[in-house]
Amino acid sequence: MNRPTDFKRSPCPVANTLDLIGDKWTLLVVRDLLLGKRTYGELLDSPERIPTNLLADRLKRLEQAGLIESAAYQDRPVRYAYTLTPKGAALGDVLQAFVRWGKAHIPGTRALREPAKPQAPARPAAKPATRRATTR
Repeated sequence: MNRPTDFKRSPCPVANTLDLIGDKWTLLVVRDLLLGKRTYGELLDSPERIPTNLLADRLKRLEQAGLIESAAYQDRPVRYAYTLTPKGAALGDVLQAFVRWGKAHIPGTRALREPAKPQAPARPAAKPATRRATTR
């Protein structure tokens, strides 16, 4: 366990959690691992289109923090499969809270595993009014 002197800013759990996973991309990588993605290519193929250098950095940081593990599944070239540790999988509850909040407060959002809601069919455009000829 960290001693208070090891904290970057304070012993606040919110601040320390944000220091670990509070950037724009990390929770999206965790989300994808929770959804069953395992390889670099699969993680790269997410709808948010994380840049390759950022994905490599986030995977390294997650592994150093003990949230994921990597195992080589190919030798030449070496390729790794990534899995969440129990510590990383525990973030599933946090992500579910984000999903509930987003669906309740950001119109049109949906979980990635949910099918898109069909759009209501567009109404045909109203025909422009035509002027009737008037006789004098």
